[in-house]
Amino acid sequence: MTATAKQGDWIERFEGLSRLEPRVRDLLTARSQVIRVPAGTVIFGPGKSPDNLLLLLHGTVRVQQLAENGREVVLYRVTAGESCVLTTACMLAYEDYAAEGVAETDIEAAAIPRAVFDDLIASSKEFRNFVFRAYSRRITDLFHVIEDIAFRRMDIRLAQKIIERADTGVLKATHAQLAAELGTAREVISRQLAEFQRRGWIAQSRGAIEILDCDGLRGLAES
Repeated sequence: MTATAKQGDWIERFEGLSRLEPRVRDLLTARSQVIRVPAGTVIFGPGKSPDNLLLLLHGTVRVQQLAENGREVVLYRVTAGESCVLTTACMLAYEDYAAEGVAETDIEAAAIPRAVFDDLIASSKEFRNFVFRAYSRRITDLFHVIEDIAFRRMDIRLAQKIIERADTGVLKATHAQLAAELGTAREVISRQLAEFQRRGWIAQSRGAIEILDCDGLRGLAES
């Protein structure tokens, strides 16, 4: 991780922080740093404790966990304007991480040191509200992930994922990566993609899936 010059204006990018009283804004500006992390960096991992709360300004962080059967499961992504609920939970409970966070792209983030976080959680109602609102939203998202894995059909979830992540009609991902996204085995993804291709909805090449019939794929995704 590399630090850049401190930038007080990052506070304005977060609605909940822009309403902070001047004392708290000054403390955040003086004690926090804006850092840059290159794509592919493991930002945190199991057994490590968080030193900072990161508020993402640019880029995407993928949070994933290794299941007991050895498969990776993507829990959620943190994008610009968000914080990581797992980091928040670990800082509040003084516990180590149980999952891994990886920079999917080059990222830029404001790093709030633990000491500042602890001080403001105790002393600032607005900062406390900001943290817990973000925490509540992400917990709700995680319940949806659990519900999807447990109860929803894999062909529907796969169709939704392809549409969601395809850039200009092409999704660059391997079968193993999609399996991690959806919490299943690579073989299951391969079978479903072969069926989508048989129906003429997609075309597959090495590491890429091209959408040929978006209406057909969307029809399944919305069923």
